[in-house]
Amino acid sequence: MFIDYITLMLMNLVAGLVLLATYVYFGLDESNQKRWVPGFGMVGAIALVTGLHMTFTWPVIGSFNIAYGETSVLFGILFIGTSLALAMGWDLLTISIYGFFAGLVSLLIGVRFINLGLTPTPLRVGIAFILVGLGGVFSAPTLYFRKNRLLRTIGAIVLLVAALIFTHIGLDAYWAHLETFSTWQPGLWRKN
Repeated sequence: MFIDYITLMLMNLVAGLVLLATYVYFGLDESNQKRWVPGFGMVGAIALVTGLHMTFTWPVIGSFNIAYGETSVLFGILFIGTSLALAMGWDLLTISIYGFFAGLVSLLIGVRFINLGLTPTPLRVGIAFILVGLGGVFSAPTLYFRKNRLLRTIGAIVLLVAALIFTHIGLDAYWAHLETFSTWQPGLWRKN
């Protein structure tokens, strides 16, 4: 059965990027870190479940399963790890180190989207992946220099710009998918 839930993954990514940007700007030094736990947990759960399913089953065509599935797994486990660390009062350093490597993957995928022309708008998608990658690559320095308000502001802006681009991509995808799949029927319902 054909399943295309990249739209869900995209809008979950948007919610996560906005949450992360807000956390970077407002929450890093906040005394009540537990207030961020539910948001990071929800985003992480959706990203991890959809990412694992896409990675293991390849429900869509071509390398989109790698680009969206595997990055969703990385994003999801980062958010679940962050949620758990904030709930338990653990340090975020190891999560930011993991974020560095997840960021490298996102940077590479962004460049390859542009290089291979993988979508009708490869530059837009590529830039969004690159911006998310920069967020991951610079997560450890941002955490280390958390008192530097300028660095945190730049980090939050980069994440918000990526969120805006992915919002546009996601909403465009919902618009198109609702039309494309408006007459689609599961195999049992199809007339021969």
